[in-house]
Amino acid sequence: MKYTELHASLPAFSRLVYGAWRLADDANTSEAHVRAKVDACLEQGITTFDHANIYGDYRCEALFGKVLAATPSLRDQMQLVSKCDIMLLSDNYPDRRVKYYDTSERHIRQSVTQSLTNLHTDHLDLLLIHRPDPFMDHIETGKALDALVDEGLVKAVGVSNFNRWDWDLLQSAMKHPLVTNQIELSLLARESFSDGTMQFIQQYGVKPMAWSPLAGGALFGNGEAAQRVKPLLAREAEKFSVGIDAVAVAWLLAHPAGILPVVGTNNVERIRAASNALDVEMDRETWFELLTAAAGEEVA
Repeated sequence: MKYTELHASLPAFSRLVYGAWRLADDANTSEAHVRAKVDACLEQGITTFDHANIYGDYRCEALFGKVLAATPSLRDQMQLVSKCDIMLLSDNYPDRRVKYYDTSERHIRQSVTQSLTNLHTDHLDLLLIHRPDPFMDHIETGKALDALVDEGLVKAVGVSNFNRWDWDLLQSAMKHPLVTNQIELSLLARESFSDGTMQFIQQYGVKPMAWSPLAGGALFGNGEAAQRVKPLLAREAEKFSVGIDAVAVAWLLAHPAGILPVVGTNNVERIRAASNALDVEMDRETWFELLTAAAGEEVA
């Protein structure tokens, strides 16, 4: 496994991150089965685990946390990421009338406190604001995030799905730096490469995290773009003796921005194969060949 530094305040993060958003979707949510997934990650050096308070209708953090409660020493072998600000319509909150965002100091602190309880830890390595909030008081939000870092409840903070103007607004009210932006990136979700998002990330020297690097499985479906891309993925997969999913992830790893793909699957064997993406050597021409096939047209 390769590791990278997001900020001096943080331990090194693994280049591949395990996304825990589907833990509650598995037919088997037992502590033993979740532990098997954790072990499959750690055995290959995937030490960074990505959560959010809402995942699994507010269940995933607690499922993961049972493993840490049973074996507290595992906490020292990993980095924990979580997110907040999305308020889901849920049976857990029957009085909620609409899905909305909440970046108030009260909600951020309550969410972090709950995440720490769910995960059986005394700190998060990284807290992300999950979505840009059009009702955000950036002064209040920035102050709340700074306070969490100062108190040691989180080691660092970042954002997810932010545009440059969202980032700049929040950062202007903070003394601590935002250390990452977790955005959707895959061969089928390439907008961030051309809409300025990746450019501002690179300008700030920030390493982005990429959610849904396999386009939620659509990359292997029957869509037109997938049909164009799959033969090229298969060619490269055969060359390096890996699966086509490893090549798709390697396409992101090859980018000079130092992208950290967030891979999520409940299949233990697929988890064990995740690090195969690091075995794929991708040159510039192959990168553009895949880009061209996904887009269905050559670059200008």
